[in-house]
Amino acid sequence: MAAVIVFLTVKVCLLKKSAKEITAAMPDILKKDTNSLIGISSRDMDMCKLADSLNKQLKEVREQQLRYELGNTELKNAITNISHDLRTPLTAICGYLDMFGKTDVTEKQQRYLDIMHERADMMKQLTEELFRYSVIVTDGTEMECENVFVNQLLAESISSFYPALKSSGIEPKIELTEQRVERFVNKAALSRVFSNLLNNAVKYSGGDLEISLSHTGDITFSNTAKKLSAVDVEQLFDRFYTVEAAHHSTGLGLSIARTLVERMGGTITAEYNKERLNIILKL
Repeated sequence: MAAVIVFLTVKVCLLKKSAKEITAAMPDILKKDTNSLIGISSRDMDMCKLADSLNKQLKEVREQQLRYELGNTELKNAITNISHDLRTPLTAICGYLDMFGKTDVTEKQQRYLDIMHERADMMKQLTEELFRYSVIVTDGTEMECENVFVNQLLAESISSFYPALKSSGIEPKIELTEQRVERFVNKAALSRVFSNLLNNAVKYSGGDLEISLSHTGDITFSNTAKKLSAVDVEQLFDRFYTVEAAHHSTGLGLSIARTLVERMGGTITAEYNKERLNIILKL
């Protein structure tokens, strides 16, 4: 009996040791981009089968991850190439339309020219946005950061966007803390984030916009958005995602904002409550 107890105790200890080895190895293997596998000291048949099964799953995960990374890289390169190829002919088309518009044309011809010019400008704008997105997501260099006076930069961004807000019938309500808020970020990137969030408000807002900056540095853009659903809100930051309320949009504005914010070490999230869209930026 004593021998059996000793045998079982040793076996349980060895099994526990193997379980600890697997537990310790898994996080390290998943974090590192290597082909290393789980190894255990136990020769127990069941534990060896468990380790083999986990190693097979790890191989499949790595293969799927590799396919995803390759596909993502190919997509980014395709976006860059397509947007670059579109810019040149669109610029030429806009130039010829400008030249033709300066000649003597009939009223009917001018009306058609205006429509063509409007569509060409829209295409040019969307192509530029697509090109900027491709540049941002493929840029692997580290951002040059500095201490930025967030209060001032946000106020300047709102002022520059005020005409666009007014043309959409939006009178923004602004609450900025009097306490100086500074963050170590890239000034141009943060300005671009503010611009994209303001542009998003123009597209989605039901006619109002509230912007606040707390003393803790949290920035909130809030507006009525009756046509949005919970599913829409969850996908707002996904690239190329648009809703019916967004006209002339590539669905890249918020995706660009998220990419820039995360590269600066911050977070950006969206909440939807009682038909109000709240986008919260934390730096």
